[in-house]
Amino acid sequence: MKKVFIVTGEYSGDIHAGKVAEELKKLNSDIELEGIGGENLKKAGVKLFSDQKKMGAVGLSPKIIMEHITLGKRVVDYLTREFKPDLVLLTDYGAFNLSISKFLKKAGIKVFYYIPPQVWASRPWRLKTIKKNIDKVLCIFPFEKKLYEDCGIKTHYCGHPLVSQLPEKANREEFFTKHGFDPNKKLVSVFPGSRVFELQQLMGVFIKSVELLQKKHPELQFCISHAPNLSDKDFYKYIKDSGIKVIKGENQALLSVSDALILASGTVALEAALYATPMIIAYRGPWLFYFIYLIVRCIKMVSLPNIISGKLIVPEIIQGNVNADNISYNIEKILYDTSYRENYIKSLKGVRELLSDKVSSKEAAKEISNELLLI
Repeated sequence: MKKVFIVTGEYSGDIHAGKVAEELKKLNSDIELEGIGGENLKKAGVKLFSDQKKMGAVGLSPKIIMEHITLGKRVVDYLTREFKPDLVLLTDYGAFNLSISKFLKKAGIKVFYYIPPQVWASRPWRLKTIKKNIDKVLCIFPFEKKLYEDCGIKTHYCGHPLVSQLPEKANREEFFTKHGFDPNKKLVSVFPGSRVFELQQLMGVFIKSVELLQKKHPELQFCISHAPNLSDKDFYKYIKDSGIKVIKGENQALLSVSDALILASGTVALEAALYATPMIIAYRGPWLFYFIYLIVRCIKMVSLPNIISGKLIVPEIIQGNVNADNISYNIEKILYDTSYRENYIKSLKGVRELLSDKVSSKEAAKEISNELLLI
């Protein structure tokens, strides 16, 4: 029986790794899967060594650092002394996964990396660690393959998971009726992020932006998306008495039926692009983190649609420029400048064309299965 251990760190990684685990079971009737993850890995039949609740924390506090160090030591000890897998699949979550990769390589364990760190965006020195400790990179962007191979790293392009996993557009009329929206009015939706610190930094200015737009355009309607991984307690304390409608757990449907979007940066921007829904990105964090980001970044754009296309399609409002006036101005342009809107949507459709139609989870599982046959 072949053994594979899967490591994820956040909710999205758990989703994508769960799909790979499902495909691995289809391809291998006799395989043992364990890992660090959440409900998606668990549903795919993966025995959890640890859940990922503490893994999604962001920051450099001593408590967070110690929790990661402790977990890293535990998992390395378990893999090298007890479980002894044939292969470890690291998924996203670069800082933690690259740290443990050093110890796994030293122990002679085969290591694959699915959804690798975005070294093309920041911290290019990570390529040295990847070359030294990772046996094969399973990348999700077409331009990544050449980047890694030019550095002498074995790479397979799997395609982006969202291309095959993203649901079809929701029925606008049914969605509006379900949530009490007026089908004759435009809908602007706000996605403030899936982490508590993002709510702390962005929710206030997003609500002010909505209030400004409501005052200037009473014909508009609005809602805020509640990320499913955030507790009601964490989420609603930032909403207070805004009176803005909240929708929880229907992210993709909401993205697909909205007329314009106010987004925190992240994968949600690529989801919106695949639905061809015009958006603006507004993002800020603690100034110390922002200055560190300026030092380590390789490219100036922050949103995936812009990075993939190599040009500024999506307006990016960053750090000190994040205010209600800038956000509302760009939303007004999306909604009321017809020519701009048409060209914007056309450009977003071009983003999808740059990504292949490969089913990413199947490609990753195939590469892993082929490797297991050689072990």
